[in-house]
Amino acid sequence: MRTIKQGGFTLIELMITVAIVGLLAAIAYPSYISHLRKGSRASAKAQMLDLANREQQYLLANRGYGAYDKLVTAGYSLPTELNSKYTPSIACAPISTATGCAVAGTVPAYTITFTATGTQVTDGDLTLNSDGAKSPTDKW
Repeated sequence: MRTIKQGGFTLIELMITVAIVGLLAAIAYPSYISHLRKGSRASAKAQMLDLANREQQYLLANRGYGAYDKLVTAGYSLPTELNSKYTPSIACAPISTATGCAVAGTVPAYTITFTATGTQVTDGDLTLNSDGAKSPTDKW
């Protein structure tokens, strides 16, 4: 009588394969999350620079910088992929209710802040002011 040898994997071979896959996943997942976080930060920085350009245009048109709500009224909107990751705000100095940021006879200034929310909290907030100073410097 002939015996037929059956092919396949043993339980030990399957367990070793599962362990190796689990180990690779444990190493790769944090790198993947870090990559997503850095990508969101890069998008936020690009939006902050866009807002700075819009502030300069607003300054030319209105003789003062505009608060965030003024820029939104003028047509700016935060991209949807950043809505759950950052909350934008613009602090103006000195503050005027008429234009949002400028008082006659003073030098206007602004600070754009993107406050991290959701999964981006561990990355921290980003700021950019009218002098071009960016913080935190290690994130720029």
